Amino acid sequence: MKSFSIQWRRVGILIGVGILVLVIVDLNARIEGLKRLNKEADTVRAQATQSMQTQMALQTQIAYANSDAAVEDYARPEGHMIQEGDIPVVPLGNANATATPQVTPPPASTPMSNWEIWWMLFFGE
Repeated sequence: MKSFSIQWRRVGILIGVGILVLVIVDLNARIEGLKRLNKEADTVRAQATQSMQTQMALQTQIAYANSDAAVEDYARPEGHMIQEGDIPVVPLGNANATATPQVTPPPASTPMSNWEIWWMLFFGE
């Protein structure tokens, strides 16, 4: 029988290769994690930019709402208010007038072909 002898040089090389493979696998996992974190950072940056733009737009709306121009825009057309010097005009209708009824003719129906009827039956409008 042959005696089994351990060659320490080969064992050292195999252990070194094994450690090298583990280091490469760990490095690859770290690189993938970095890519994922960079994507998340880009998403958060975009959300932050959008939030800042929304905040600026809301601040602009608040500034407009607190201005005299906003009061003027509401008071005259929507609030039906007048300024000093305006002469209010109130239209009065004729109390004896009767409304004439408007007769609308019924819409003319258009005949539908058979395939249109089946289409409406199966698929709706």
